[in-house]
Amino acid sequence: MTETKKTSFLGNLTVQIVIAMLLGAFLGIFVHHNYDATFAKEFSDKIKILATVFIRLVQMIIALLVFSTLVPGIAKLGDVKTVGRVGGKALGWFFSASFISLLIGLFWVNVLQPGVGLNLSNIDLSTAAEVTGNTKSFSTQNFVEHIIPKSIVEAMANNEIIQIVIFSIFFGLAAASIGTYAKPVTHFIEVLSHIVLKMVNYVMKFAPMGVFGAIAGVFAIKDLNELVFTYIKFFGSFLVGIGSLWIFLLAIGFLFLGKRMKTLLNHIVGPLIIAFSTTSSEAVFPKLTEELERFGIKDKIVAFMLPLGYSFNLDGSMMYMTFASLFIAQAYGIDLDMGTQMTMLLVLMLTSKGIAGVPRASLVIVAATCGMFKIPIEGIALILPIDHFCDMFRSATNVLGNALATSVVGKWEGEDSE
Repeated sequence: MTETKKTSFLGNLTVQIVIAMLLGAFLGIFVHHNYDATFAKEFSDKIKILATVFIRLVQMIIALLVFSTLVPGIAKLGDVKTVGRVGGKALGWFFSASFISLLIGLFWVNVLQPGVGLNLSNIDLSTAAEVTGNTKSFSTQNFVEHIIPKSIVEAMANNEIIQIVIFSIFFGLAAASIGTYAKPVTHFIEVLSHIVLKMVNYVMKFAPMGVFGAIAGVFAIKDLNELVFTYIKFFGSFLVGIGSLWIFLLAIGFLFLGKRMKTLLNHIVGPLIIAFSTTSSEAVFPKLTEELERFGIKDKIVAFMLPLGYSFNLDGSMMYMTFASLFIAQAYGIDLDMGTQMTMLLVLMLTSKGIAGVPRASLVIVAATCGMFKIPIEGIALILPIDHFCDMFRSATNVLGNALATSVVGKWEGEDSE
């Protein structure tokens, strides 16, 4: 009996992921302290292939998963009025959560002032070239191009979630308006969604391997003690801010979901750990879809809410954007009055919604916003060394925010199982 329990415990995916994360950290630290920098870099590049394999396996099924779950979901919702009502609630929640997340970042960066008195003499500003280069595409045209697809095939090939959502909404509404004549098509797509969800189970078996590779690769090339000592004020202040956001999100969750909030957390602990260790919210999209349905949210609500949330509801990233932008201003001794800071907040509120899919999107948005407010965009180099560790917390927070938003809207629509 004891042996059976032990096997069951070790067979739990969450337990396997935690073990993989710890083993990866130990291996990475060992390599960092026992081998030279050249070997450590080569080791990091090779071991990270494990994480790349896992993330690419997830990316392989995201487009089909979004399309095959959202179209039947829209068809089941029935009409434009229902879709508009659910969509209105979703966007109302997303923008409210984004605004509060931005405010929390603004509050703590002003209270703790992590950038004041920072020594800029040993910062290599050339490291910011990659990020600042991407700000050239940051425009109204870029916003439209990332929302409206010119080809569903191209959108699926590039995993542009919001574009796939737009197409799927139109497709689903058209199918619903035709009625019974469209049932064979919607039934086929629904069957396809079950096949893709079965694929999710297979892909998630690679999660511990991906986590192990991601963590080992990072710790092999980064001296954690040196980084923490150098950035203790910045990273400590960031943790205070992200911790405050978690407290707020959990409090809101308990307010709307009551005792079921604990059940929700039990369901999403696996996705949270994966997002934290791989710094990829996208990597847990399929698993999060599955867990929210197990929690009791109807598939049509999950299929509608999650893809929207991944483009409009990144709470952790939002908090980081105001925090990082004002940190850079403080580091350069640029004093921004509260009116200017609130204007910056509103700019971030809007611009952050149109750049989904851009590599290191949070940093690109921060760099572009700094440029608008005459803050040196090269200041991004100040936070690049520690950004990976901040991204771990941002990604996990994004997952929590989207799980919460989907659950609450599901409850409002009466589409959750008590």
